[in-house]
Amino acid sequence: MRHIRKKEKTAGIQNRDGRSLARKAYGISLCAVLTALALIFSYIEALIPFQFGIPGIKLGLSNLVVLVALYGIGASYAFGVNMARILLSALLFSGVSAMIYSLAGGLLSFAVMYALKKTGLFSPAGVSMAGGVMHNAGQLTAAALIVETAQIYLYLPALLISGMVTGILLGIASVWILGRLEKTSLLRSGAGPRGR
Repeated sequence: MRHIRKKEKTAGIQNRDGRSLARKAYGISLCAVLTALALIFSYIEALIPFQFGIPGIKLGLSNLVVLVALYGIGASYAFGVNMARILLSALLFSGVSAMIYSLAGGLLSFAVMYALKKTGLFSPAGVSMAGGVMHNAGQLTAAALIVETAQIYLYLPALLISGMVTGILLGIASVWILGRLEKTSLLRSGAGPRGR
């Protein structure tokens, strides 16, 4: 009898471990797909540069993927997508020097978005707007440190406005995408990781 109970207990643990491994595998696979999507968006932006007359202004389509990951599968997975996207995009399209600016903007932006999301006081559009502003501020600060001049901050007002506008647009798009994904099996509870 004890032998049977021990076997059942062992089977239960193995079952839980199997589910845990399946969730991790699902999360990693989903991260890979989202990273590839973010890279495609980065490539589109590199291929068809949008000229706004001021250096540093861009749509930031790949940040849409990071925002969806943050709300859809959790912060740790979203951070992984963000870092992989920055590193691979620099290696494939923009080079190491651009990676410094991307890292500065991407890390600051992600930290602010994560903190604001955690409060529960802001909508995805508000979180995205703050992320867009902080992304530009981070890149500008990195540029000021590299070129060793504060005059570069003359671009700050235009970059803040562009960050707000693109951030709001991407936030609205993310709400629509997340609404669609919630109807699929991709983001349903139990289908994959929803870590905070």
